[in-house]
Amino acid sequence: MKIIKFLKKSGEVLAILLLLLLCWTASFFITSWLFHIFSINRLAFYAKYMIDSFLGFFLFGLIMYGISKIGFIQKKQSLFFRPMIGAMKNMAQGNFNIDLSFYKEEIGNRNHPFYEIAESITHMAKQLSEMEQMRQEFISNVSHEIQSPLTSISGFAHALKNDHLSPEERRQYLQIIEVESIRLSKLSENLLKLTSLESAHPPFQPKTYRLDQQLRRVILSMEPQWRNKDLEMDVSLNKMTISADEDLMDQVWINLIHNSIKFTPNHGTITIKILKNDTDSIEVIIKDTGIGMTKEVQMRIFERFYKADPSRNRSNGGSGLGLSIVKKIIEMHKGDIQVESSPKEGTEIKVKLPINNPGT
Repeated sequence: MKIIKFLKKSGEVLAILLLLLLCWTASFFITSWLFHIFSINRLAFYAKYMIDSFLGFFLFGLIMYGISKIGFIQKKQSLFFRPMIGAMKNMAQGNFNIDLSFYKEEIGNRNHPFYEIAESITHMAKQLSEMEQMRQEFISNVSHEIQSPLTSISGFAHALKNDHLSPEERRQYLQIIEVESIRLSKLSENLLKLTSLESAHPPFQPKTYRLDQQLRRVILSMEPQWRNKDLEMDVSLNKMTISADEDLMDQVWINLIHNSIKFTPNHGTITIKILKNDTDSIEVIIKDTGIGMTKEVQMRIFERFYKADPSRNRSNGGSGLGLSIVKKIIEMHKGDIQVESSPKEGTEIKVKLPINNPGT
């Protein structure tokens, strides 16, 4: 290490001596040229060498000043980059509270490259902060959804250890454990489904099939649910062929019709029909005479884990992921879903889909 430092210092000294030599050589030729131009006689010989010396030192000083100014510029650029480097280090550590406003004010010019870099870093920090908040909310919601049924299962399993329970109480506790286990299984299934749909390569295999036949099959599969509430099913399904992923669309119709059944009181009506808007798209309308919802709820129903009524009882409660999955599948099909509803006046859902779907 000492040898390397010595060689480095020696190199710097040699560079300075070489620079001095070059400056004196340049000054010699400059003064010789001037003496020749102005025909200065030999009496000025010693004056010439004095001038050579002073001019050499002057040129050396001028060059060193120029080098120092270049170093100053580099230092200034380093000072400009330092806040941005610090901001990126903070983001790497998970701190997205970045403020470069003072830095942008110092630059002033919005077209300056440093200003644009600072703007990009600020925007990136904001987006990452929102993503981190969504991640934390997602983990919190999942933990809450899992903890609730686990608490019930644990509590009632402990209660079953009591030898003095009546057969009726034992059956009731076992039924609650079964319901909560199904709820956990459904939550796990929906989480896996949502993760799969939001992956870089979601499962999507469109094929041509009869949409009206699919809807009839789904409605018949849910007959025990709507018959149990004595609901009237007003179904008008014209023959319609579309290109879509049949398995994914099964999930859409099951979730939407299930919600209509769940939130429609006994003896209510559910209307399901297909309309052809034009040559390129169709519209499926699912309308019920249920409890309806406010405008505020309508704006949030497709959010993950959102529940319009957090106090819903166990039999009606869901994970709040069903409609998020529905919206994602419809978006994959380049379609659109709209909700029209008013409290106590029912809900109408319109799903618009292209007839021919080439894929995502």
